[in-house]
Amino acid sequence: MRILLITCALLLPLFAQQPGESKKKGPPGPPKNLKILKPDTNIRKVMTEFRLSLGVQCTGCHVQGDFASDENKHKDVARKMITMTEEINAKFGDGKVHVTCFTCHRGEEHPAKDVPMPPPPAPGAPKP
Repeated sequence: MRILLITCALLLPLFAQQPGESKKKGPPGPPKNLKILKPDTNIRKVMTEFRLSLGVQCTGCHVQGDFASDENKHKDVARKMITMTEEINAKFGDGKVHVTCFTCHRGEEHPAKDVPMPPPPAPGAPKP
């Protein structure tokens, strides 16, 4: 009798779920509110590159739970920066990517200002 009660107690959660209810979600739908990126872009890959290049989480540009929303002002700034890097890369005329977000941001939300990079050491020069 005890084994029957334990078995019923363990199986009860399986039957308590409503029909059609599932914990697994299907694949995400197509991206919404794209203004700069193209619909055939690998959005997840591109967003990961942005996140790593800027050292921010998704909510740095997006509204939590509503990625299509334009309420976060940083999303508009990101769109302008995407356009800027596309224009710079197009000027090279070779179809290659020469400039990315990481070029300036280096993993930081805001690029360093007024701090020039030190010149590389001369070949054969002793290290400081």
